Amino acid sequence: MTTSVSEKKPRLTTSAMIASIASEDQRVRAAPFGKALVAYAADHPEIVGLTADLAKYTDLHLFAQAYPERFYQMGMAEQLLMAAAGGMAKEGLIPFATTYAAFGTRRAYDFIHQVIAEEHLNVKICCALPGLTTGYGPSHAAIEDLAMMRGMPGITIVDPSDALDIEQAVPAIARHTGPVYMRLLRGNVPIVLDDVKGYQFELGKAKLLRDGSDVLIISSGLMTMRALEVAQALSADKIDVAVLHSPTIKPLDEQTIVDHVRSKSRCVVVAENHSVIGGLGEAVASALLRHRVSPARFELAGLPDTFLDAGALPTLHDRYGISRDALAARIKSWLK
Repeated sequence: MTTSVSEKKPRLTTSAMIASIASEDQRVRAAPFGKALVAYAADHPEIVGLTADLAKYTDLHLFAQAYPERFYQMGMAEQLLMAAAGGMAKEGLIPFATTYAAFGTRRAYDFIHQVIAEEHLNVKICCALPGLTTGYGPSHAAIEDLAMMRGMPGITIVDPSDALDIEQAVPAIARHTGPVYMRLLRGNVPIVLDDVKGYQFELGKAKLLRDGSDVLIISSGLMTMRALEVAQALSADKIDVAVLHSPTIKPLDEQTIVDHVRSKSRCVVVAENHSVIGGLGEAVASALLRHRVSPARFELAGLPDTFLDAGALPTLHDRYGISRDALAARIKSWLK
């Protein structure tokens, strides 16, 4: 980045607290969730969309424009949002309910539990700003959403990596019978998985994106993008990094994970945009323990068990170890 660009775009600005996670020169696709839902709903009139005053900020506004008679604005009332979605599902509809992850889980947990999950209703809960994708601090940073939702019986949990993953995940979760919680990247979402030959999202399946003999990174969500960046960066230091993408957190593809951990003696790192408490890292650790698999070394590269600071996202990603450079440095230190 040149000095002139730095002067025009200082790191600590209000916009940097809510900016896209894409770098300046990265390919992106605008509103992949909204566009994918509009496309799928064209041939599926049972699809309806609901939101809690956040259509524009979850990309559901595209669905509202395309199908205004199938769109419901519930206002800032997340509990009502989930209850209404459950009621619509009981009538045979397939509701896609959107809000921010912090609000959809922390504010509405009991309603999801009692109204949706207990009756195994066909509701798709799609929540933006997962983990550290907002700089607004503890009120908005949903760093514990996976831990909360993993503890709820019968719910499928999805954490897509990029625009392609989201576009393929939308019809997959729509076809799946039962409640789904999907972490949602919104706005201008990076495109990275189209560089992986033959990649296809499959619900419940982990996919090896690249192989390597020194380190195996198991990741989900935006951390799969980071893992691929780190693998490329570390190759200059003759460190060979494999990346196993696990977009489905529950049910976890334990067999694929176990097979890849068992196949080579190497450092295993679980990278996630979530607290180290209760997320993908602990799910993988539990699976390895139960399958009696012991990697050469096992490390969690997640967010710390603390209330995170507010600030610009690039600064916070560096501070909490999930930027490309910070993750690469962590891995190099573990290899030493």
